[in-house]
Amino acid sequence: MIDKSQLGQEYLDKVETIAEHHEEDRKEIYDAFEYALEAHGDQKRKSGEPYIIHPISVASIIDEWGFDTESILAGLLHDTIEDTAVTYQDVEKRFGTSVAELVDGVTKLGHVVYQSREEEQMEDLRKMFVAMAKDIRVIIIKLADCTHNIRTIEFKTIEKQRKKALEIMEIYAPLAHRLGMQSAKWELEDRSLKVLDPVGYAEIEDYLKARSQVYSDFLDKAKHNIEQKLKSAGIAGQVKARLKQIYSIYRKLYGQNLTFSEIYDICATRVIVKDLSDCYNVLGIVHDLYKPVPGRFKDYISSPKPNGYQSLHTVVIGKEGIPFEVQIRTEEMDKVAEYGIAAHWKYKGGLKGQQKEEAFAWVRQLLETQQDVDPEEFVQSIKVDLFADEVYVFTPGGDVINLPQGSTPIDFAYAIHSEVGNKMVGARVNGKIVNFDYVLQSGEIVDIVTSKNSTGPKRGWLQIVKTNSAKSKIKQWYKREKREENVAEGKSELERELRVNLLYDDFCDEELRGIILSRLKMASVDDLYANIGYGGITVSRVVAKVKEEAAKLIRAREASDPEKIVKKPKKQPSSNGVIVEGIDNCLVKFAKCCSPIPGDPIIGFVTRGFGVSIHRQSCVNAIRGMQDKETAGRWVRAYWHDAVRQTFYVPLTVEIKTRVGALADIVTVFTNMKINIGELKGRDMEDGQSRYTLSAAVNSIEQLELLLSRIRRVSGVLSAERDGAPSSERKE
Repeated sequence: MIDKSQLGQEYLDKVETIAEHHEEDRKEIYDAFEYALEAHGDQKRKSGEPYIIHPISVASIIDEWGFDTESILAGLLHDTIEDTAVTYQDVEKRFGTSVAELVDGVTKLGHVVYQSREEEQMEDLRKMFVAMAKDIRVIIIKLADCTHNIRTIEFKTIEKQRKKALEIMEIYAPLAHRLGMQSAKWELEDRSLKVLDPVGYAEIEDYLKARSQVYSDFLDKAKHNIEQKLKSAGIAGQVKARLKQIYSIYRKLYGQNLTFSEIYDICATRVIVKDLSDCYNVLGIVHDLYKPVPGRFKDYISSPKPNGYQSLHTVVIGKEGIPFEVQIRTEEMDKVAEYGIAAHWKYKGGLKGQQKEEAFAWVRQLLETQQDVDPEEFVQSIKVDLFADEVYVFTPGGDVINLPQGSTPIDFAYAIHSEVGNKMVGARVNGKIVNFDYVLQSGEIVDIVTSKNSTGPKRGWLQIVKTNSAKSKIKQWYKREKREENVAEGKSELERELRVNLLYDDFCDEELRGIILSRLKMASVDDLYANIGYGGITVSRVVAKVKEEAAKLIRAREASDPEKIVKKPKKQPSSNGVIVEGIDNCLVKFAKCCSPIPGDPIIGFVTRGFGVSIHRQSCVNAIRGMQDKETAGRWVRAYWHDAVRQTFYVPLTVEIKTRVGALADIVTVFTNMKINIGELKGRDMEDGQSRYTLSAAVNSIEQLELLLSRIRRVSGVLSAERDGAPSSERKE
């Protein structure tokens, strides 16, 4: 067992600092520290340091955030149930039920065998959310755990670093945002970005360093000017200045395809005043002092964000021509903005009554809308629900409804009530009738038109709505009301996908079908069809399961009866590097409608007298051909030979803002990657954009994707797409 003397003074000092902040609970804190020290014994971290330094660091972060003694005890003990011989009952007996439940809430479901990584992640997340719904402090402990892990992530393998950083970026940073804990969110995002895209991170960091003196001088001057104006107006306030978070700049650079010069708020100042009325007075002062940028003012005081965030935001431009953001808020608002839900413990002693109900409401809603979904969809839905930016719209009565950005009137209707959505027949926005797929904007007044004679939601709505809550309610309605229609729809959809993937005959095997139903926990094939029909399970998951289980069944049958094993002759590829099942060294040509290249899933069509035409499996013409009874029998399995080395010309379309040197920049990408351009055409359009069509000589799908990725990073590029790609593959 590791002795205290082996820890180093730094970590012993951390424990003492925590105890000093909670003097009345000093004994309990040291008891928990020594209990965790003994439980973890000789365990070491990847760095070679004693494992106990991790729980100490987690507890220290929880203490910095201002949480109570129970949270700190749980932080010290958070890995004992998962990683040591300690049980829930042991912790409960020694430290009480509350602490034991907090520790259990962040403990993964060990010793359970899952069928997939997604299913394991789903159950761990669901367990954590259920615990959060009882006590929000569960996620605080997990966030502190993630914060220390990302601070010390360099000791893990590159693969594990990326996996952990991606999980933090997709799940835990958005959770910190939902809790209003901006400081924690910023640290998690920036450190995760450094792992996931070190080149992009370094590019922004270098840019900021190169201009650090310019920005520093500018911010000092802006801060001084605002302070002087506040003083002359008799307003007591504090002015802070900072540069924008690196990840926030990264999202605008690459997410919105902007350049550094197009980002308005790299610089930011914050004005903190005593009273609410002073906020609007300061806004007037700032707009007198600097020229406001039109359309860049947001009032989060009158319409707070769901996480409680309140502030006035405006973007202005100084004489130097540098735009910068000004945030204006009261001291109370600043505490909530900085610490979020933690502010209630740091300054007020915890959540009380209605505050507690509001804090847990979104967690409960998140759980309610994720019932009866498959693991992959659950995990994806959680990410969407947590990460979406928000719009604020109003009912005709003036109530504010918060929705994810991109939401439609259908989302609004279901946010009001399930029955409003189910009986919806139309919508008005600001008094004007709009389509169901109209994208709502903040500040609009939405009025839903309903009818008793409505036949219910349409299946197409599932492709329109943005919120998972609306999707869940539509699926539930179809599950309840349209069983026969679901079966027919699901059967048609599954059979179509099975034929596209050449698995239809496999699925007709009674033994295999029984295995599939058992694995998916379906009582009958009609139940499977119905689940696909109303959206309870994705058809892609079923197809993947059929493919996996068919391969297992074939191996099992061959192993049980070796006499039946017939060595198949080695397939001979065509001169173009394609193997066509059942036909050796045949004449092959590549379909121009979809231009397949190595790495694309492909399928062959036996032509009359011209060999086999190779299409991508996702090609619209191939899908239609396999559904046509007259030609369905002429489609054959095909795949790429491992040794294919030739190049293929793939048509591309690039749209870019018209400017001098735009084409040269695109061609430079090809030159740097040593990729030939087969042909090139271009024209300027009336809307200030240029469109270029060209063909690229590539040897694999990976090389093509890298090429497109680099073209999209060229300044002013609006889109770069492979021609003939189905809409689901296009990057928006």
